[in-house]
Amino acid sequence: MIRVLVVDDSAIVRNIFTRELDKHKDIEVVGTAPDPYVARDKIVKLKPDVITLDIEMPRMDGITFLGKLMKHYPLPVIIVSSLTRNGGKMALEAIDKGAVEVLAKPGEAYSVGDLSEQLADKIRAASRVDVKKNMSNAAQVVSRPQVAYTKALSETTNKILAIGASTGGTEAIKAVLTRLPRNIPGTVIVQHMPPNFTTAFAARLDGLCEFDVKEAEDGDVVHPGLALIAPGNYHMMLSRSGARYFVRVRTGPMVHHQRPAVDVLFKSVARYAGANAAGVILTGMGKDGAEGLLEMKNAGAPTIAQNEESCVVFGMPKEAIKIGGADKVLSLDDIPAAILQSF
Repeated sequence: MIRVLVVDDSAIVRNIFTRELDKHKDIEVVGTAPDPYVARDKIVKLKPDVITLDIEMPRMDGITFLGKLMKHYPLPVIIVSSLTRNGGKMALEAIDKGAVEVLAKPGEAYSVGDLSEQLADKIRAASRVDVKKNMSNAAQVVSRPQVAYTKALSETTNKILAIGASTGGTEAIKAVLTRLPRNIPGTVIVQHMPPNFTTAFAARLDGLCEFDVKEAEDGDVVHPGLALIAPGNYHMMLSRSGARYFVRVRTGPMVHHQRPAVDVLFKSVARYAGANAAGVILTGMGKDGAEGLLEMKNAGAPTIAQNEESCVVFGMPKEAIKIGGADKVLSLDDIPAAILQSF
């Protein structure tokens, strides 16, 4: 049984989370708190396995509380934030401080039913996280790509790099992309995140990488020197017109309780790029992306899965490996060089 403490100044949110989580036999809400001061006492008394934490609260904001918590009583924390541009930026700041997941507050973007499944999945993922490893990954200084890397790629005009990740993926994707050169193949990425969180994530990567990174829009052309991040709450699919690749951004049913889903992207890449692509599946809970990576491999694309030792959660890569979808199983540090060798 996973013991959860819900920390949020909204009584409505506390009640919704408690009600929805009570539907899951493996999860128990052992308490709620309206602010960090009450939460501090309940953490000591109730010893929860996972905390859901609001960012904007009276008396002490969630970011400040998270920093104190990780210093004195580290626990897996899921950040709950509003679907605003500022909320997305603050959620990324919280991940830098050691939070393991982000979740949108109940609102127009998600039905309560969708929220119930996503919240339960994120709690299960968070409960498996090694908090010290996650904090270490978040604290690592990103090095710039080596000069030799910029000469490692051959002509990449017709090539596609596809990457998928979930829990722990923001830091893993950052670690991979910041070690790739400016002439990377056209790159398409799915990271399980809500709307506006992906906007902030893309903007952050654009400032760190040698190439351009943006949140995808329907019809965006995929070309060398550009990475596109699937927008939260929308599936992203690769398509092709003649020699030109572009993306479709669509709504539609959730896949593996996710939208965007890695499988949706990977299967489209297998169909339209085939052997001209390479696929990478990184840390994350569940099995999203496993079938898609296998389809890419069967279409002739080289495929890579992150190994257990370097994953925050060894779920998605494990499932891909289990069904034979990965040509190589590598540590996060070794993946950038392997990507370059794939092209």
